[in-house]
Amino acid sequence: MTATASPRSDTALVLVNLGTPDAPTPGAVRRYLGEFLHDHRVVQLTRWLWCPLLHFVILPLRSKPVAHKYATIWLPGDDGGSPLAVYTRRLARAVQAQLPQLRVVDAMRYGNPALPRVIDELREAGAKRVLVLPLYPQYSTTTTASVGDVVGRAGDVRTRMLEDYHLAPEWTGAVADSIRTHRERHGGGEHLLFSFHGLPQRLADAGDPYPQQCEASARAIADALGLAAGSWSLSYQSRFGRERWLEPATDATLRALAARNIKRVDVIAPGFAVDCLETLEEVSLMLAEEFATLGGELRYIPCLNDSAAHAEALARIVQRELLAVD
Repeated sequence: MTATASPRSDTALVLVNLGTPDAPTPGAVRRYLGEFLHDHRVVQLTRWLWCPLLHFVILPLRSKPVAHKYATIWLPGDDGGSPLAVYTRRLARAVQAQLPQLRVVDAMRYGNPALPRVIDELREAGAKRVLVLPLYPQYSTTTTASVGDVVGRAGDVRTRMLEDYHLAPEWTGAVADSIRTHRERHGGGEHLLFSFHGLPQRLADAGDPYPQQCEASARAIADALGLAAGSWSLSYQSRFGRERWLEPATDATLRALAARNIKRVDVIAPGFAVDCLETLEEVSLMLAEEFATLGGELRYIPCLNDSAAHAEALARIVQRELLAVD
């Protein structure tokens, strides 16, 4: 457990994020990717086919270049490290300050601090009820359901998982405020692009609600900002493999905007609670460089991270959830 816990409470809140390597090294990245890509929720190929491919092809080829990507965004200092881990840890502390009646800790689905171990530690510390909040505003079988798999094996502690908060007004309002503040400080771009993590199209075809929830989130945030219909759009990033993924893709969308002579684009990634490799390296660095070669300027709007507005929004969502089940 990495956030300060209240010794008086028998109710705990666990903020769960995806995970991250312990260090920006090939060995640490290989261990992390090995755990992540072993999850049948993430890759649904038969194990006899997937495991040899993973261990003898993908991990040897990808670990070193991915480690280099992590090194470009690694935060320095005693409280530094992977941005996803640092901001998740700080966010848990900020939510703890908002909810002193609970024990608030952070955990990772893959990597450290490992969710099963965190739940065990809470039980040993006297927690009788654990509310798990995956830091994925939009539900997906590839992310939220995987956290649910772990929660379902929690044993003799009473657990409950909040599955999504994609339309929670506290959260959509906080995202809208962050966009508004960014544009007031830096000047508004000609277009606002909501970039969400991608998903194989076959999962959406099978009923995964993720794309509908992404669309609903983007629309609610745009409405809160009073944006005209043509001044914003939605896209999906981080495609992996050769199969068809959700469209439109973020890189293709940026090329299309450049072709329309739109020079300044503000990009936000509201599917991510805190900044991470996919936002800081992929969007803020790689896609920004590609857009610059087309004559444009991509201005990345950071995630809510450990901001007071984010902590307050999550605290209100949690309070409402606890009232609903009491």
